[in-house]
Parts: sequence; structure tokens; C-alpha cells
Amino acid sequence: MALPEIVSRAQWRAAREELLVREKAATRARDALNAERRGLPMVEVDTEYVFEGGDGKATLLDLFEGRHQLVVHHFVFAPEWEAGCPRCSAFLDQIGHLAHLWSRSTSLVAVSRAPYTRILPFKARMGWTVPWLSSHGNDFDRDFEVTLERDGVPEERPGVSCFLRDRDRVFHTYSTFGRGLDGLGSATSLLDLTALGRQEEWEKPEGRASTLGALAGTERVRYHDEYED
Repeated sequence: MALPEIVSRAQWRAAREELLVREKAATRARDALNAERRGLPMVEVDTEYVFEGGDGKATLLDLFEGRHQLVVHHFVFAPEWEAGCPRCSAFLDQIGHLAHLWSRSTSLVAVSRAPYTRILPFKARMGWTVPWLSSHGNDFDRDFEVTLERDGVPEERPGVSCFLRDRDRVFHTYSTFGRGLDGLGSATSLLDLTALGRQEEWEKPEGRASTLGALAGTERVRYHDEYED
């Protein structure tokens, strides 16, 4: 095994401080990239998709559960499979308590092409509480480019799509696929993909943080059992 070089504490400190300069530069670059993402235009979703979940039939608007934003994890689970994709499963294992997203008026759901009758036992096996719905029988996965046709055969890829709600109108703001999911899982990493972001005062474009009024600001971060719905 090729292990790191052994050095004195002073040498390690010097090397660490040199790397810290580049880490801070990468953080500032990531903040700038997130601001550009929030500046993307959006597209209205006018197709009436119908999903099946634990509460029966639901539309895309229903998946917001009254909140302003929706993050959809496109979970690869083909209709004929008995279990979901291992990599998608590892991704869902990383998702923390949803209250930290809900406090920023953002819902998170998983959606798969498998019928709900196949999703339910696998979800129970994994012990997940994230809402998970079936898109079986509609074109949601094809329209949002997670189901692709290769020589006439459907091919699945994992992804995340973000949506914004303005009253009863739904808009698609962002999608990423494959390695675009690397590093995602925390509430802040998912919020960074959305049009409203973390809703903190330092974020650009200006004005987004005040969109949700009292929800904005880092002081709103609490223990997950202290949030008001």
C-alpha cells in the first residue's frame, strides 16, 4: 500500500496551510457555480404526470406537499426488477432527516419506473422513510432523460431533477445525471441544486433569500425535532 510520507508536525502544518488556500478557492468557485445554477432559466411542466405511492395516485404538483420546491431522485428500478439499483440505494442511504429540507420549503421524493407493488417491499427491506413513487405507465422518466432508448431498448441512468412551484404552476429548473450525483446527500448539497438555494442572505442572485420570508437565514437551522412544519 502506498501510504503518505511521514513528516514532522511543523512540515505537516505547512503543507496543510498550503492546501487550505486551494480548498478555499474551490469553495468560492463552488459558490459562484451554484449562483450560476440558480440563474438558469426554467421551463413550465404542462404534462399531467400521474404517479402511484403510499397514498394512492398523485400528480407532480401533489409531490410538493404544499412546499415551494421539489427535488426528485430518479432511482433506477426497471419494471421487471425485484430490487433497485445498488448505487441508487447507496445514494438514498446517505439522505439525512428531511426536516432540514422541509424547513427550507423543499420536498424530496424518489421516483422509479417499477410498479409500486415492487417498490414497496424493497423500500421496507431498506428501511427508508423518503417518499418513493412509481412512474410506471407515464413518460416522466423519458421526458426528464433518465430513461434513454438504445437500439430500441430502454436504458436507465440515475439522476436528480429540481422543480419550483408558483401556486399551481410547476417549473423544471435543473437536472443532473450519473457522476453529477457525486457528493450529494446532505440537505445543503441538495438545496444548492435548487433555484432558491439555501435561502441565506449571502447567496446570489440577490433577493432569492427573502423569497420565503422568515425561512431565510442560517439561524433557522435547528434540531430536526424543533422545526415547525
